[in-house]
Amino acid sequence: QKKPQNQAPPPHAKEKNPRARPCRPPPPPPSSVPPKQPPPSAAPPKQTPPPPSATLLKQQQKNPECGNITFTCKVVGASMLKKPSVKWFKGKWMDLGSKVGKHLQLHDSYDRNNKVQPAKQSSESLSPTKMTYAGGYRCEVSTKDKFDSCNFSLIVNGKIMFPILQKCVAKSGVKCVILMFYSPPGKSEPKTESQPDVDVWDILRRAPPSEYEKIAFQYGITDLRGMLKRLKRIKKEEKKSTAFLHKLDPAYQVDKGQKIKLMVELANPDAEVKWLKNGQEIQVSGRYIFEAVGNKRILTINHCSLADDAAYQCVVDEEKSFTELFVKEPPILISHPLEDQVVMAGERVEFECEVSEEGAAVKWEKDGNELKREETFKYRFKKDGKKHYLIINESTKEDSGHYTVKTNGGESVAELIIQEKKLEVYQSIADLTVRARDQAVFKCEVSDENVKGIWLKNGKEVIPDERIKISHIGRIHKLTIDDVTPEDEADYSFVPEGFAYNLSAKLRFLEIKIDFVPRQEPPKIHLDCMGQAAPDTIVVVAGNKLRLDVPISGDPTPTVIWQKCPQLLSESEGRVRVEMHEDHCIFIIEGAEKPDEGVYRVTVKNPAGEDKGDITVKVIDVPDPPEAPKIINVGEDYLLGLDWAPPYSQKGGYILERKKKKSYRWMRLNFDLLKELSYEAKRMIEGVVYEMRLYAVNSIGMSRPSPASQPFIPIAPPSEPTHFTVEDISDSTVTLKWRPPERIGAGGLDGYNVEYCKEGSTEWVPALQGLTEKTSALIKDLVTRDKLYFRVRAINLAGESEPALIKEPVTIQEILQRPKFWLPRYLRQTLVKKVGETINIVIPFQGKPRPKITWTKDGQTLDAKEVGIRNSTTDTILFIRKAEHHHSGTYEVEVQIENMNDKVAITMQIMDKPGPPQNVKIIDVWGFNVALEWKPPQDDGNAQISGYTIQKADKKTMEWYTVFDHYRRTNCVVSDLIMGNEYYFRVFSENLCGLSGTAATTKTPAYIQKTGTIYEPPSYKEHDFSEAPKFTHHLVNRSVISGYNATLSCAVRGSPKPKIFWYKNKVDLSGDAKYRMFSKQGVLTLEIRKPSPFDGGFYTCKAVNECGEAEIECRLDVRGNQISVDNILL
Repeated sequence: QKKPQNQAPPPHAKEKNPRARPCRPPPPPPSSVPPKQPPPSAAPPKQTPPPPSATLLKQQQKNPECGNITFTCKVVGASMLKKPSVKWFKGKWMDLGSKVGKHLQLHDSYDRNNKVQPAKQSSESLSPTKMTYAGGYRCEVSTKDKFDSCNFSLIVNGKIMFPILQKCVAKSGVKCVILMFYSPPGKSEPKTESQPDVDVWDILRRAPPSEYEKIAFQYGITDLRGMLKRLKRIKKEEKKSTAFLHKLDPAYQVDKGQKIKLMVELANPDAEVKWLKNGQEIQVSGRYIFEAVGNKRILTINHCSLADDAAYQCVVDEEKSFTELFVKEPPILISHPLEDQVVMAGERVEFECEVSEEGAAVKWEKDGNELKREETFKYRFKKDGKKHYLIINESTKEDSGHYTVKTNGGESVAELIIQEKKLEVYQSIADLTVRARDQAVFKCEVSDENVKGIWLKNGKEVIPDERIKISHIGRIHKLTIDDVTPEDEADYSFVPEGFAYNLSAKLRFLEIKIDFVPRQEPPKIHLDCMGQAAPDTIVVVAGNKLRLDVPISGDPTPTVIWQKCPQLLSESEGRVRVEMHEDHCIFIIEGAEKPDEGVYRVTVKNPAGEDKGDITVKVIDVPDPPEAPKIINVGEDYLLGLDWAPPYSQKGGYILERKKKKSYRWMRLNFDLLKELSYEAKRMIEGVVYEMRLYAVNSIGMSRPSPASQPFIPIAPPSEPTHFTVEDISDSTVTLKWRPPERIGAGGLDGYNVEYCKEGSTEWVPALQGLTEKTSALIKDLVTRDKLYFRVRAINLAGESEPALIKEPVTIQEILQRPKFWLPRYLRQTLVKKVGETINIVIPFQGKPRPKITWTKDGQTLDAKEVGIRNSTTDTILFIRKAEHHHSGTYEVEVQIENMNDKVAITMQIMDKPGPPQNVKIIDVWGFNVALEWKPPQDDGNAQISGYTIQKADKKTMEWYTVFDHYRRTNCVVSDLIMGNEYYFRVFSENLCGLSGTAATTKTPAYIQKTGTIYEPPSYKEHDFSEAPKFTHHLVNRSVISGYNATLSCAVRGSPKPKIFWYKNKVDLSGDAKYRMFSKQGVLTLEIRKPSPFDGGFYTCKAVNECGEAEIECRLDVRGNQISVDNILL
């Protein structure tokens, strides 16, 4: 049984020229021993974010006697935006979706709340003939950009089946459960009627290729690759296409919105062509264009969309060419980000963002948790073209937080602050004293212009009519009573809806009484505060009308004079005027302004005397806008310092607002008035540019906003550096190293500050001048045997981080380290170079204090003119600019510290092209053949001669043609020569560097006699060349690394040519696709593809012919692919 794959390829990933194992029936299940569980350490790795994972949960038996089987696969994916696609396969690629019917059903469902999709496959076996359902199955689940799968095998041996569960860990951390069913031990197999023998291969040979999958499923063949490989050997040579010279490629890929061309080349230019998409014929339109250029037929698809992702066919007569088009969707970008919002509890909240493409899928999150549609419909999601909305109908305090909208190409974050409703009263209603038939106006101003309210008279609601009017304009609420009567005298109140406020005032009715007084009564001004030390003060809001009724008395009627020293006021002209009546005078200021403030004097005179009174008028207004706030100190997500200068004569408080630099929406930060001239703002996003502004507020209202502050970015100092250690110490220097901080922040990183402090002292001294950008530092000029503490800080625009300390003091003193070489792996064997190449050998070593390095060659000191040596504290380098033959040999290098040393030896081989062969001569000429013989070259180029190249040339043309190349012997017979011609021959020698520069040529030509010449062949005694197999080069024990291809080689000779057999632990390897066997000119090679530790053992090569047999054996050890400390240092 095959092991389950970690992860299957996607359905459209087709393999070319697959190498498959031969078809074999599944082995019977074990009778009693369940499969071993993997060790607990084989836990699936942690993945972020998780892909949709498919897990085979269990197998349900509906009716054991009838053989019904149900497989359930649970698909879980927290990051899925929509329902994934699920496919079931049998074997490698047979889609079970096309086999649904009486004996096979597929069902699936989708839980949108939990993002879980259970998928079921039911297979019903009604008779013993349905044993062909056994085999390997696979369930694949995929979304737009993620994929996972799980595998299981089904083995059916009887009607009653029991599952054996075997767990394995897939690559994506998914548990795959393999279900195997077998008959319980001790029970006999049910008797079945004998079935006639069927030759499956004969059926496949006669069937068309479209029926291969159906036949394989019917007869239980699960290894389709092996089936096709064997069928290819059985069937006759495949008939070539007569309609197509060049077919469509297996698959095409195009970006969404781009254009693609599908082209075929026909054998007959006049043939008619049909193009099909998913089996439906394509009609000519603006998007689909058909072209015919010679014998080429082109289908052009303009502005490709996801609907064009389909299978296409080109049909010519009875032949078809298939392909598949994949449309790649570009990432969705956020073109307009979310805006921060501050609302009152209960209000509607609407977040809006705009993406780069209409109809794109987005995901909304709150504080990292995905938002979904709930039964209460609290969250509503709306799409309008490229715009997406998140709507919260009635916001509550719990809705405060950070809201994120995510696409596959980016995200945007905004903050929502929900404030509880608070109502401020900017102007309360005041008591009024009104004469008959005059107008009474009660007015108040509150902070929220949307707040409604009711007016009460002595506790009862006031009903408006023609004489009583109620108005609400912005934040101002008014109650106006025309033609006041005595019945209107009462207590009036304004009650805002939803707030526990009650603004009350009293309306007094002024009755006019006529008293008979004696004549010549001196005039008198009747003011409430007359006679007090301080003058009467009247406060009026700027822009309002001031009407002051001043009762007077006197007989005869006195004359009234109003003046604002020293200016007299007109009785009926101007904005500030006086109206005169018999018993009172009226002082009116229309639209009070700040210059109207001052002391107004009223003087009444008649013959009986005079009276005076002073009235102070004070005009109050909203404050002037403050100056722009100043930024003092900025933190990671807060503004630690913000102050401003107050406006002139400001008494009240301030309201502060902030916004993002590129935004247009200001967000209020406080609902309670600020009394101080500074503020600490919090809950800002690090790295975002902000601006601040403020309003001044007094009892009248709010000022205009101040100018915006300078833009600022909340940044924070980085965290402390990590892994701060001492790397090296000498008598006067210390080398320190560390890693960057885990959190750097939006301020970036300017550098590091390194300091040291002596033991027992508290003074930290800078170790370097200025900051260093490196993560290591060499501190020099230290005093030997001093004990020092070291620390390092990371610095950016926001300041310094916390220091990273070395807890124990460091003693400044050289540490003795034993010398040792770390020889690279490639230098442990002979180093082969060509003449003229550059040689650069680097050998690392360790040792302190600095050791002495000595190089020798064959026991002699190296010549500095030919070989360059460079030594450092950690390695030694041997450099040869241009290699020559005499550089070959054994080089020894020694590292020595006092009486301790270490040596390594390096063998170097410098090779060149060989010289020409010697003594090439013609041994014999007969018929159309010439026998040649030569001797090996005198100079082999310091490398083994790998072969010879023999060429011939006609004496007439002297054009050379190769007869043999890579020829190993020193004699040959050249055949197929032309009778009557004369030939010269030459031979090149060859090694790893190539052919020799010159060739050895025969001195005299060989003449091929014509047919008329009688040739009497010499008589030779027949020689028996038969020879038993004999290995000339034996197998060598090897140790290889798991996962890398390995080869075993040997050489054999024998006549006739022996047959070769390879064995592993006495088991024949013929037919196993994991091993490949080669034989070339007597050299035998066994290739083991990606061996695992289980492939280790004893391998035997056996050669057999008529004269005998021979065999050799070697051992192969396969090590796990582990990285040792030596490999890391090398």
